[in-house]
Amino acid sequence: MLGFAPRAQFYTEIMSTQRHPLSPHLQIYRLPLTAILSILHRITGALLALGVVALVAWLTAVVSGDAAYQTVHGWFASTLGRIMLIAWSAMLYFHLCNGVRHLFWDAGWGFELRIVDLSAVAALAATVALTALTWWLFLGVGA
Repeated sequence: MLGFAPRAQFYTEIMSTQRHPLSPHLQIYRLPLTAILSILHRITGALLALGVVALVAWLTAVVSGDAAYQTVHGWFASTLGRIMLIAWSAMLYFHLCNGVRHLFWDAGWGFELRIVDLSAVAALAATVALTALTWWLFLGVGA
């Protein structure tokens, strides 16, 4: 506690005399869309790694024989399995589309605020469109 008591007392006095915090709380401050997409890009990257584990389980079941394949296929064909597959494909497309944005930024293009916001919305729209198209074709509606 050497030397820390006066500083703590100073900040306590400041906070007690002011009606607002020194920095905005998350209830007040709204993250920009680009920041939200950056956070989601990192989260989807980690979750895609978990999806690869499911892919490996499926491939292992394919080469292990009919009984193992039917077990894994039954799980993926269930409602929860389908939801997870749709979510995984949406994360894959989001990570891809947002990664393309980052490639353009790495090349030095698209740093204007209007373009940054437009590319964020385009990445989200492309994610929804690609996911919907994939599952529309996969479920045989488009065939």
